[in-house]
Amino acid sequence: MIIELRIPSPGESITEVEVGAWLVDDGSVVEKDQEIAEVESEKATLPIVAEESGKVKFLLEPGSTAKVGDIICTIDTEAIEPEAKKKKEKQDHPAKEASQPLQNQTPDKKEPEPKVSASSPAPEKVKQTGDKIKVTPVAAKKMEEYRLSVDDIIKGLKRITSEDVERARKNLEASTIPPSSFIKKEITRETSVEKMSQLRKKLSSRLVAVKNETAMLTTFNEVDMSEVIRLRKTWQDKFIKKHGIKLGFMSFFIKASAIALKRFPGINSMIDGENIITYHYADIGIAVQTDKGLMVPVIRNAGTLSLAAIEAELKRLADKARKNRISIDDMSGGTFSITNGGVFGSMLSTPLLNPPQAAILGMHNIVERPVAVNGKVEIRPVMYLALSYDHRLVDGRDSVSFLRSIKEMIEQPVSLFLGGASVEEMLLDL
Repeated sequence: MIIELRIPSPGESITEVEVGAWLVDDGSVVEKDQEIAEVESEKATLPIVAEESGKVKFLLEPGSTAKVGDIICTIDTEAIEPEAKKKKEKQDHPAKEASQPLQNQTPDKKEPEPKVSASSPAPEKVKQTGDKIKVTPVAAKKMEEYRLSVDDIIKGLKRITSEDVERARKNLEASTIPPSSFIKKEITRETSVEKMSQLRKKLSSRLVAVKNETAMLTTFNEVDMSEVIRLRKTWQDKFIKKHGIKLGFMSFFIKASAIALKRFPGINSMIDGENIITYHYADIGIAVQTDKGLMVPVIRNAGTLSLAAIEAELKRLADKARKNRISIDDMSGGTFSITNGGVFGSMLSTPLLNPPQAAILGMHNIVERPVAVNGKVEIRPVMYLALSYDHRLVDGRDSVSFLRSIKEMIEQPVSLFLGGASVEEMLLDL
């Protein structure tokens, strides 16, 4: 029976996709539920899964464009029967040579002891260095002098003489690679052309639209990471033992952002025509760099999650994104975004908005810097923070206050447990 596999719909309003890559060879036998191809759309990469076992036949080439519903390949389920029969016969009748005892095998002959006469010189005494390898004293001395090991001399010999050492030394010297300064380097001026993927096309158009259609502005601040680093260093082992996952920096910023969004709801909003929609929950998108491009999976209801739950969700979504198995649902509906250029060494940047969201937080690398603490200069681990926002929705006062609120919670992370309030404020009911 011939089964036709058709291109699925990646989501609403998407009618065309690009065949990304074939994961199997044309004409090969595939198994049921095996991933055999990938198709790329402007939003996500989807796998094509074999519905039944059989021999696959490609109908579309990698890089070609096809419409949703087109046949991408066929699977012949009857073609595997002869192959399965051959495999069964091979299992029932193993090779004769494998079942027969080995012939012509004789034990190693013991080497005759050298005869010593009164007129002949005494042979070199041998030194046992293993079960098989023997090195004469003269050879061992030369090996030490030339800094050669037994493997450098030759593998598999049971006896190494001084002549073997000399021969090996000369061979090694002859095969030594010359210094790089003497190697002639070829200068090339090659170029390569690569077709832009659907995802990259969509990303490009969205980034241009952000610059042209929003009044984007960026404000900056710096945060002392000492307390968060101390927490991670002190409790990391117990955290891993209990939750089975490492405690990172991102979970602190996600939790702090979710709390700050409640204080400044205008940052958690979007423009819809002539209306402003404000969200009273925090669905925070995390920018993840993949081979296919930038993807932003969303952590739902981040404000209700613990640090451990946030870390677990981060790992799950990041793994799916890097394996090109992220879905449209995983990336839709975010109300605020965070990007971390610090993992690549970025000191400072102005992150672009993720429309239609009103703001995005940019994290950067942590560098030890001199800072003033109680009138004294101290070296502290400092991270620069950036908040890009749409000035049509967010005023400068709210943007600066929002970023400062995150700074305060990161510098005193125990306040995250108290909803952003300090211990003194909780005590005084302020």
